[in-house]
Amino acid sequence: MSNTEVTGNAEIYNPRKVLDHPDFRVLKLGEKPSPDANIAAFYNPAHEIHLVEKPRPKPGPGQVLLHVRATGICGSDVHFWQHGRIGDSMVVTDECGSGHESAGEVVEVGEGVTQWKAGDRVAIEAGVPCSQPACEACRTGRYNACPDVVFFSTPPFHGTLTRWHVHPAQWIHRLPDSVSFEEGSLCEPLAVALAGIERSGLRLGDPLLICGAGPIGLISLLSARAAGAEPIVITDLFQSRLDFAKKLVPGVRTVLISRNTTSKEQAAQIKEAAGCPLAVALECTGVESSVHTAVHSMKFGGKVFIIGVGKNEQVFPFMHLSANEIDVSFQYRYANQYPKAIRLVAGGLINIKPLVTHRFPLEEAVAAFHVAADPSQGAIKVQIQD
Repeated sequence: MSNTEVTGNAEIYNPRKVLDHPDFRVLKLGEKPSPDANIAAFYNPAHEIHLVEKPRPKPGPGQVLLHVRATGICGSDVHFWQHGRIGDSMVVTDECGSGHESAGEVVEVGEGVTQWKAGDRVAIEAGVPCSQPACEACRTGRYNACPDVVFFSTPPFHGTLTRWHVHPAQWIHRLPDSVSFEEGSLCEPLAVALAGIERSGLRLGDPLLICGAGPIGLISLLSARAAGAEPIVITDLFQSRLDFAKKLVPGVRTVLISRNTTSKEQAAQIKEAAGCPLAVALECTGVESSVHTAVHSMKFGGKVFIIGVGKNEQVFPFMHLSANEIDVSFQYRYANQYPKAIRLVAGGLINIKPLVTHRFPLEEAVAAFHVAADPSQGAIKVQIQD
């Protein structure tokens, strides 16, 4: 693979082009942006979150200019802001734009783009791989493993939480008229959940445990119910989130996690709530104690599938896993899920509308981040709309 191919997308979306542009500036606290400005929410190594004004981009060959109409705040956005890193490879080293759960409207198309026109409504797939034949991950359809992927909002690349965003025409997905921008934005976390359902091997009638009733856990709950899992037990530290899960799926069984209870004791409560041996766990927290609880809840030959992200090194109950032939698998983002997500929403099999609990205009993105980061606010999914 040539150097041009390897660095193609990385150079096209090089953040220095924005940061070094004369129109780029960080807005002062309380400063109102110009009405027609291309504003965005950025974080930095000092753990500050603020609005910026940046140049309005022009679509190049194979690109489209989008007016981003809805963007959800992901837990990873909050984590990058507050902690400055996820693992060793994703580190905030400069001003970095947030957001990757977005939908919007095509405003302008670049040279060679024939499948899109101004006014088309689309969901934005934020991970753009190199798509080169020499890349095994791209060639075999597992493009989430592409080593040269540009994933918008993962440092150093700026995110889609902005007014105007240029995107490759091949990596947007048409929204039917019946699917709102809000729902189109939620197709990103839905893609995460669907990848988990697919890779975990969950089957019709499988008894399922879901650890964590945050946005991914709740979307996994909706997806698992649509896939026919029964019974489903969901856990969380907060009763309010379990109550929300009950409203989403009345048949779900809930278990409140206590910080003063061991993983084995918690697993006993989960198994009692299930009323039958549990075959699969979708672990959506990435917290070591929660992984232990999932492991001890599984039947012989069960599977713990970890969607959540956590600390770099964790200790697992090795011999319990071994003696009970419990498989442990992991997930990194997703691939080939967006078309499926849109079909399921448009077809009415998964209703993701109730997940959006808070909405803010783009100009109030900083306030939206503070709500998303504060568990006492009771937010499930905070969306920024424009």
